[in-house]
Amino acid sequence: MLEFFNDYVQSLETYIMFRIKETVAKITPELTAKGRAPISLSMGAPTANPPQKVINDLKEALNENGAHLYSTPKGEKFFREAIAKRMKNRFNVELNPDEEIFSLIGSKEGIANFIRILINPTTVEKDKDIIWVPDPGYASYKEMIKVSGGRAYSIPLKPENNFMPDLNKVYEQFIKDGHNPKKIKAIMINYPNNPLGATATKEYLESVVDFCKQHHILLMSDAAYTEMYFKPELKPMSILEIEGAKDIAVEFFSFSKPYAMTGWRLGWICGNKEAVKIFGKLKSTLDSGLFKALQKACAQIINSKEGDDYIYQANQTFKKNQEIFVKGLKDELGWGEFNIPDATFYLWLPIPPRYKNSCEFTDDLMYKSGIIAVPGDAFGEYGKGYFRASIVCPEEQIKEVIKRMKEDGFYYNK
Repeated sequence: MLEFFNDYVQSLETYIMFRIKETVAKITPELTAKGRAPISLSMGAPTANPPQKVINDLKEALNENGAHLYSTPKGEKFFREAIAKRMKNRFNVELNPDEEIFSLIGSKEGIANFIRILINPTTVEKDKDIIWVPDPGYASYKEMIKVSGGRAYSIPLKPENNFMPDLNKVYEQFIKDGHNPKKIKAIMINYPNNPLGATATKEYLESVVDFCKQHHILLMSDAAYTEMYFKPELKPMSILEIEGAKDIAVEFFSFSKPYAMTGWRLGWICGNKEAVKIFGKLKSTLDSGLFKALQKACAQIINSKEGDDYIYQANQTFKKNQEIFVKGLKDELGWGEFNIPDATFYLWLPIPPRYKNSCEFTDDLMYKSGIIAVPGDAFGEYGKGYFRASIVCPEEQIKEVIKRMKEDGFYYNK
């Protein structure tokens, strides 16, 4: 049967989270029997229920006339207008809801399909279009580019560049590596970052916009985590806040992370109107839009006090979990210096030096202690030697993780 399927799909890796989930399902009975029932530090999503308001509003919307009919790929006008209002209130960004906003079945779908409108697919390696992606970065970026017939090129995010690399230096290295600069179609940025939790300064984002304008490269900003932050003075920005960004950039947003609505699958793309328009041509052939009742409920939560209060309380919980976990790692398990982010629910941590690689460490942690983390290698070349821990589980489980690591000998230098 394999001969029927294209080379791109056959070369794909199954998404790391699904691979981990399958493994955990197989070993759960054994782990539970020895008192080590799995605790997930791998989940890249909130585990709490969404705001009660959005649930109540959805129930009401289900009874509205026309709610169960086709929508439109662009999104209902009330939905796009609510997004425009949110972008103005939260980021002070003015958007035309008819030309500069388009609905998504979650930001993951949107990014994957946007990449499809950029890449001219070919199997000839030297002729492939190229998109720069953060490394470490969201594990699906490179696979999305591969299945579209393009190539990904890594932007190194390292502690020494404060996870904000000089794109001019990346460009110089790109040329030294023998690549054709004319093949660069886009640059992807992701701040706050998955898996690092790293944020970017306004000055850095200005430099990114300037670079893309100078080299006539489209800028894609994955803004899925902009509402997850711990300090008001360090509130993450939209790339569209930068002067002139709309000339060259599009940005992807999601309801999943801020409102714990990962299964609802709603988001939006906004920014350059020509890019949004062309994206809409593809979307009109692929889907018939989001369920109207979902759009109605989400349009109401996004500009509500209940929605803002929910985000604030969730962030307070994540911050407390972070403090508990960091204290345990440092004071009880001997982890030394590592970056403690001001955003997201992720921690990016070095593996103990006695392990050969990240997978060896996370496998040992899983099979011995039932603690499920993600090896850094899954996020790119520059993820080697690290692992990602997500602190979305309840406080009691965070404490149990530290307890198990102590009991099972997972000290940093022992």
